[in-house]
Amino acid sequence: MAIVVQKRDYSLTGPEGKRAEERGLAAAEWYATPIPRAKMKELMKRKDGPAIRDTLIWFATLIVLGYLAYLSWGTWWSILAFFAYGTFYASPGDSRWHECGHGTAFKTQWMNDVVYQIASFMVLRSATPWRWSHARHHTDTIIVGRDPEILTERPPIWKIIVMQIFHLYGGPIEIKRFFLHTVGRMEVQEKEYIPPTEHHKVFREARVYLLIFAAVIAACIYTGSILPAMFIVLPSFYGNLIVLLFGMTQHLGLYEDVLDHRLNSRTVYMNRVFRFLYWNMNYHVEHHMFPMVPYHALPKLHQEMKSDCPEARPGLWAALKEVIGALRKQKENPAYVVVKPLPPTAQPYMHDFDKQTEQRSQMPL
Repeated sequence: MAIVVQKRDYSLTGPEGKRAEERGLAAAEWYATPIPRAKMKELMKRKDGPAIRDTLIWFATLIVLGYLAYLSWGTWWSILAFFAYGTFYASPGDSRWHECGHGTAFKTQWMNDVVYQIASFMVLRSATPWRWSHARHHTDTIIVGRDPEILTERPPIWKIIVMQIFHLYGGPIEIKRFFLHTVGRMEVQEKEYIPPTEHHKVFREARVYLLIFAAVIAACIYTGSILPAMFIVLPSFYGNLIVLLFGMTQHLGLYEDVLDHRLNSRTVYMNRVFRFLYWNMNYHVEHHMFPMVPYHALPKLHQEMKSDCPEARPGLWAALKEVIGALRKQKENPAYVVVKPLPPTAQPYMHDFDKQTEQRSQMPL
């Protein structure tokens, strides 16, 4: 007997958003691990030094890899060279966009703003819309109908995940928005979280982005080669693999509609290179629970929270194996989630809402 799964509406303009508000899930109070005030004050201290160092290393690496890629153009070596360049273009671009958007990477605010604007363009995200989108993501993390940054719905849409290997789902959507913003229009969903007072910034940024696009296209026409675009714009597409893999570990396979980040976020141990690319966002439970703690302090925050959190995944591949296994099970049973045991020293999970333990509505044919 065939089973038809009733799918939820993940849009911000559907009935799920109102349902979340009625159930007290919207802009609600979240569980937080108890940490002494003095220790938290120490962890939240902002510094310019670590972010300046990492930014200089990032751009210096891009210059070196870009030069090697240029020298290899026209040979088979260019595939490897541009993959390396694209990875260091897109992956740090994503994490720098993220941390500078929080305003915690640098102590000096204008440094956060400058790097945020540069990184936003590099990963093809309109700076102002995504600042407000991410604020909503933190306010209503994985709350269906409220969070605009849920990677895929349940049952999972594998086509989206596969397309995102080369940013072929999200990239075209963002470019379409650039054109829409350029003529002074916005999507209905964007109006749900972007204040009207910010709309003029959205339109101005989109026009700047399209001017850069036009300059790159003109350079390609002038040189008779796509090489200029291989250094600007296209790396957002061919360099997106690591961005996707990191992003998949954050929340996929875990709970929806809860108010405990230990249930809907995943911390993963990573090597030094990955942590540099990701700017310590592998400590994702810690980041969501205390988003004002700078990236460089997240390892210390992790140590403070270990006794209250489930065990971290031992590596990227272990986390991806867990994610893919969960997504495969959610294809048949969208209610399936990964549940990790807590250590004896932890406070109990916040299971105030029973929607995770209930099967989604199913109707036999």
